[in-house]
Amino acid sequence: MLRKFQRILKHRWLDDDDTRKAIPPALAERLAARVAASERRHSGEIRIYVEAGLPLSYLWRDASPRERAIALFGKLRVWDTEQNNGVLIYLLLAEHAIEVVADRGLAHRVDKDHWEAIVQHMREAFRAGRFEDGLTHALEEVSALLVRHFPLEPGAANPNELPDSPVLG
Repeated sequence: MLRKFQRILKHRWLDDDDTRKAIPPALAERLAARVAASERRHSGEIRIYVEAGLPLSYLWRDASPRERAIALFGKLRVWDTEQNNGVLIYLLLAEHAIEVVADRGLAHRVDKDHWEAIVQHMREAFRAGRFEDGLTHALEEVSALLVRHFPLEPGAANPNELPDSPVLG
């Protein structure tokens, strides 16, 4: 019970200001531009979601950051792309948690170790306080996977199915 209470306090201690410190407006704009540039090279969709702490409902039931990322994957409709090739990059500041959730079209083509390597690269950059570098590198790695498995054919239509801007929750 003490551990749960400590976890709740940690998550309630951080707020939207902490999220904006980690991802200030100028960085959010640069990330949106990088997502848009990436999506011109493949048919996939990439979303970034950063939040300070889990909602209280998740904390009461001791949910993991992965559970939250999967829920947001659905809520943000990342699963609803034409070729089932959306990817969510999720950051939970209170626990320094990073999750990458890929839709089944891409997840079946990329092994778990590759996803973990992307997360590890982000984690190393974040530990050094380099959020932009970590997110940019992750975007590049995810983009490379999408280009490899879902390249954009010359002249093919490529509607932007999801917003490019990061979501700061």
